Amino acid sequence: MKKSHILAIGVIAVAIVIIISTAGDASTYVNFEQAYQLASTGSSTQVHVVGQLPKDGAGQVVGIEKSTDNLSFSFLLLDDNNKEQKVFYNEPMPPDFLRSEKVVVIGNYQNSQFIAKKILLKCPSKYQEQKLNAGV
Repeated sequence: MKKSHILAIGVIAVAIVIIISTAGDASTYVNFEQAYQLASTGSSTQVHVVGQLPKDGAGQVVGIEKSTDNLSFSFLLLDDNNKEQKVFYNEPMPPDFLRSEKVVVIGNYQNSQFIAKKILLKCPSKYQEQKLNAGV
């Protein structure tokens, strides 16, 4: 067998190993109900839940509780099915958290509480068209 054939088989084998190992780490997008069902079956799989922060009539975000040392916080999140869930995050509040349009939490349920390992924010774009008032 030629050295090039052996090298090609080796490259293909490494590619297959990489694909299989990353497929196990991939998580899925679910709502809170589906995430709870996964956890109740004993799964510790990390899932993505997309939602938005609830706001009061004045447009202020409600339901945020910071720890006394500001190293962790919890907040309410409404998923796409409008199920409200308290989420605990063991890190400081990300910058622009209160301005975000959508929030993606990556984590799972532990003891009937959703624990986020990571938070992704979709903030309003500074490149969106804004109405300009020409003082004419």
